[in-house]
Amino acid sequence: MTDITIYTPDCYRIFEYRDAKWFLKASKLFYSKLPFAVNLNDFELLYGITKQQVAIELFRIGGGKPGYYLANLRGKRFYYCGNAPENVKAKLQELGIGRKDPMD
Repeated sequence: MTDITIYTPDCYRIFEYRDAKWFLKASKLFYSKLPFAVNLNDFELLYGITKQQVAIELFRIGGGKPGYYLANLRGKRFYYCGNAPENVKAKLQELGIGRKDPMD
């Protein structure tokens, strides 16, 4: 994703599917109540789902179409967002996460 910052809850991850490969978009934790460091990429430890299971579910939901996908790892819900990074923000807003204007 180029020059776009997307804030998501800790259980959401953004993936991109291109050239028959899955890419997990980089994320940073900016706030945590936990008194210790957590590896955000250890899906199995944090959410009880393997990376392979995530890839299978993402492929099922989008039929292998290239583009951006959103995964709610805690709720085990997966979404195809389309080819533009802006579509990820739109999908999050559709799910009640975030706003177009953060001052609202």
